[in-house]
Amino acid sequence: MNSMQTIWRAIVIGNGFAGAENQCIGLVRALRLSDDCTLYRVSRPRGGINEKLHWLPVSAHKQLERVVNWISEKPFQTNKLVPFPAEWRDVLEADARQIAKVARDSFERDGPILVVASGRDTVAVASSVKKLVPDNVFLVQIQHPRSRLNRFDLVIAPSHDYYPLTPEAQKQIPWFLRRWVTPRTPPDKRVVLTVGALHQADSAALRSAASVWHDEMAPLPKPLLVVSIGGPTRHCRYGADLAMQLTASLKNVLPTCGTLRISFSRRTPKIVSDILVAELSDHPKVYIWNNEDPNPHMGHLAWADAFVITADSVSMLSEACSTGKPVYVIGAERCTWKFAHFLKSLQCRGAVRPFTGEENISEKWQYSPLRDTEKAADEVIKALAERGWRLPVQ
Repeated sequence: MNSMQTIWRAIVIGNGFAGAENQCIGLVRALRLSDDCTLYRVSRPRGGINEKLHWLPVSAHKQLERVVNWISEKPFQTNKLVPFPAEWRDVLEADARQIAKVARDSFERDGPILVVASGRDTVAVASSVKKLVPDNVFLVQIQHPRSRLNRFDLVIAPSHDYYPLTPEAQKQIPWFLRRWVTPRTPPDKRVVLTVGALHQADSAALRSAASVWHDEMAPLPKPLLVVSIGGPTRHCRYGADLAMQLTASLKNVLPTCGTLRISFSRRTPKIVSDILVAELSDHPKVYIWNNEDPNPHMGHLAWADAFVITADSVSMLSEACSTGKPVYVIGAERCTWKFAHFLKSLQCRGAVRPFTGEENISEKWQYSPLRDTEKAADEVIKALAERGWRLPVQ
């Protein structure tokens, strides 16, 4: 008789950032558990002094907020409903004891729970759940948690998270700081390495998006060039200078395009979007998304013939490079540290090329599409089997 326990449900612990939370959802989708998935979020207080002390743990921020609210006689809010990305449903503030209680109380009836978390702010809650009910959950932490990997059943991290261990990186770190830069040891057997970020843009999602956006995008003149613009980060800084460079390059390639569609992210500075809108919005071949629903992002992934993506966005690059279509990157020379390492890895795979403005957008090239989400799901299934657990037969 087969005594393996079956996991029928999942819990996602997010941190309020779409890039991190979509990785969790993508993995749950790949494991086909999204129909029975409960969503929680660790919310970091925003605004005021919190912005200057962003390096503090979430728990410290909340204690600080309690003090500030007590002084100003404002009630401290907990368990506030907040919207979750991907248009699923509302979620409650993550509480390790509450999640552990659900796992413990329902174990006999419903079996173990797969818990998937992503981002630094989720580490404390997720690892506490595992500590409270180790026999009732299987914990997957996406993105490297910096230390004490034995708190997790499986860690899924991009290879560039281990960039600090390379000789190139070591030369950039003063010797007296090296002990503080993580990770400090190579990946062990509980670590699954990926090239880029996990995501939801699997083949089924793209087929669905192709159908949903058919009437709008199928008639567009080809080739369709999609430009996705993120926003500057600490290790990839840019502003109006990159916007002007991108605008000039897009004008140069427009004769080789049938259609050019541009979208901005929530992180895109206004000065960047204003420049592109002012310079390109009146061109008959150009459409610029106005950031109102519905979001055409999945439709763009499904229908584009080629992409231009700013170098700051690991998630957008990972999604585009999973399609097998040409991907051009702008701003790579502005990126440093592990993000530059990530971009070099994509170039070595032949997945991306720098966007110079001299391209013929009709040109195509071949490379092996990224399959990080599928690979990670396979590794989760193997690790579950070692534990004596399995997923439902699909």
